[in-house]
Amino acid sequence: MSIHEATWLLLLVNLAATFYMVGLVWFVQRVHYPLFGGVGAAAFASYESEHVARTGPVVGPPMLVEAATALALCLFPPETVAPALTWSAAALLAVIWLSTGLLQVPRHRELARGFAAPAHRSLVATNWIRTIAWSARGVLAVAMLFEAARTLTPGALAA
Repeated sequence: MSIHEATWLLLLVNLAATFYMVGLVWFVQRVHYPLFGGVGAAAFASYESEHVARTGPVVGPPMLVEAATALALCLFPPETVAPALTWSAAALLAVIWLSTGLLQVPRHRELARGFAAPAHRSLVATNWIRTIAWSARGVLAVAMLFEAARTLTPGALAA
């Protein structure tokens, strides 16, 4: 595999992982989290437990792929992509992971004990941080791809 092909593969995998998460976070923000309030107090603790168990396998692998490709893009930046793009995208990913660990995970732990309206409101409100940051990452991932493509010449990937 040539350096050009490896660069494109890295950019495309990063784009795919990011946009998977962009779509997922918007679904969670606009549909899934708001519906928590309608589950009912009696069933909520088991619902939350099942939610957490089922969410991990759906978000864990793409988040790890996204983190690995973001790190690779910072450590081995494509020649034609401005470092400000790769580092800004990495900074947004740091915001996402910090928000997840410091804001959303603790709210889920609270909700695991049973539905609490303040914890639910906080979960929905603070999840906007991730929703906006992932959306911005999506824009940056597309920008990186366009920057890389702007200097391509016919046959460049075969070189």
